[in-house]
Amino acid sequence: MDETGFRMFRLSSAGYCCAQIMMKMALEDEETENKDLIRALNGLCMGIGSEQKTCGVLTGGIAVLGLYAGKGNDRECPAPSYTGMVDEFTGWFRQEFGGTECADLIGVCSLMDYKTNQEYRLKCGDTLIKSFEKIREILREHDFTWGSRESD
Repeated sequence: MDETGFRMFRLSSAGYCCAQIMMKMALEDEETENKDLIRALNGLCMGIGSEQKTCGVLTGGIAVLGLYAGKGNDRECPAPSYTGMVDEFTGWFRQEFGGTECADLIGVCSLMDYKTNQEYRLKCGDTLIKSFEKIREILREHDFTWGSRESD
């Protein structure tokens, strides 16, 4: 297991879902935290509200793109490349994994921890790793510096 996989495994073992893991790793690479943002992303867990709809890896990845290129205050506009980056990631995700719905991607493969009432998906690891790398690639191609939003 490489470093990215180990980090994701550590976060998953701590109870974070896919969308949260995508964002938490992006924030860790900046050496920062945003607990409110991580809490808010909890609503995207297990396919948006545990409905197995749009995959949390996809929505979490789009949120990371927004962290770098989205509108953040009244006087700011999204980066001109933002919509294209989201479209590129979504298209790549659909092509790479054959769809965007959690239920279609992983089916019912899960493990329930009854002590914490937390469900862990068994097929998400590869999707997380590939998607995290793709997000970094897309940002680099659009002249964003990974781990350093303040200077962009």
